[in-house]
Amino acid sequence: MTMRSARTLRQVQVAVTVQRSLHHQHPPARSAGIVGAPFSKGQSRGGVEDGPERIRAAGLQRRLQQLGCAVKDYGNLTFEDMSRDEPMGLLKSVRAVGAANQKLSQAVRAAKEDGHTAVVLGGDHSLAIGSIHGHSAAVGELSVVWVDAHADINTPLTTYTGNIHGQPVSYLLHELRSKVPVLPNFSWLKPCVSAADVVFIGLRDVDPAEHYILKMLGVKTFSMSEVDQLGVARVMEETCDYLSARGKKPIHLSYDIDAIDPSVAPATGTPVVGGLTYREGVYITEHLCQTGLLSAVDLVEVNPLRGQTEEDVRSTVSTAIDLLLGCFGRVREGNHLPDYRLPEP
Repeated sequence: MTMRSARTLRQVQVAVTVQRSLHHQHPPARSAGIVGAPFSKGQSRGGVEDGPERIRAAGLQRRLQQLGCAVKDYGNLTFEDMSRDEPMGLLKSVRAVGAANQKLSQAVRAAKEDGHTAVVLGGDHSLAIGSIHGHSAAVGELSVVWVDAHADINTPLTTYTGNIHGQPVSYLLHELRSKVPVLPNFSWLKPCVSAADVVFIGLRDVDPAEHYILKMLGVKTFSMSEVDQLGVARVMEETCDYLSARGKKPIHLSYDIDAIDPSVAPATGTPVVGGLTYREGVYITEHLCQTGLLSAVDLVEVNPLRGQTEEDVRSTVSTAIDLLLGCFGRVREGNHLPDYRLPEP
């Protein structure tokens, strides 16, 4: 065996040991606190506000309970209708997005303080501002795994569209605080995440300014090219090794359904071909669940009005539910409750 192959073997053995250690130290989360956030003002396509109810109607709570999870559904938040919300330059719906995220931050904090793994059903991805802020307010420093076709790290000054669902990461990072101007209804928000604690998975539609920011800050990213090259199992091993090296902080998973290829999940506002397969998408959630560190999940951008057929909508909603079930311990080999016993004749 050459020195190089021996070194590679040792690296693989270390990675496996780390993952086994992670898996056995922390049991999967068993309590879900669901917060519906039917909000669409972070982008311009109506329908995404219907996502939470479609996901609920497809049986999310019942299926979580079948896994042995305790479930508390906090219902849907109601958001103020901002009739006078004029654009600020290119930026759209700034006041509505700021107020909605403040409300969501408080709701997620409450769910965490009640002892649940928070589940935010969106709504558009601007909601991650409030969700991650509230999570951090409850538990302190976080790791963030951002699964998305898009980096969502434009600043208010680099955005092409003015849609805040393409900007939430920039509002949350300490390192970009000086790049985000003072905005109405955002005075409550203080950055709460370090760039080194964020991992992106599934990127395949990244703006030039976003690419510059990611490189400037040295953010850990796995584009679809790297998923193709390495395979999703290796991507998740490297993700967990990277985050573990920075301390075993609670993990916030922010999952945009458009990370999944539109052949599987077409009912979303900004689909991009060449995405994660169903199997790759679910594997990500299964792997993060097994760390025992998964502490909050966003599932956003399910838009029933963007499906061409009812089957498009059904497939997208079904995939969203399977992603969430993976976060709470469902594995594809099957599950049974811990107290299950065979009936006697």
